[in-house]
Amino acid sequence: MPPEDGETRLPNGKTQQEEILKADHERDLKDAAQLIDLAEGLKEELEKNDQHVLSLSSLKKTEEIEKLAKRIRSRLRR
Repeated sequence: MPPEDGETRLPNGKTQQEEILKADHERDLKDAAQLIDLAEGLKEELEKNDQHVLSLSSLKKTEEIEKLAKRIRSRLRR
């Protein structure tokens, strides 16, 4: 018998959409924590270097920060 609200129900009684949103939220929290770690690491590297030159490590961190931020943003826009 199909559910009355038209949504797919899982064996635990929750809708498939609820479970997807919950999983997305958990991934957002994990990615945000990683984003904070990377940003703090980048800040420390920049503070150590008085030069106006960005190290390869710093550049890679900025790319990873951008990738994580985009991933979080795309999940939040759903």
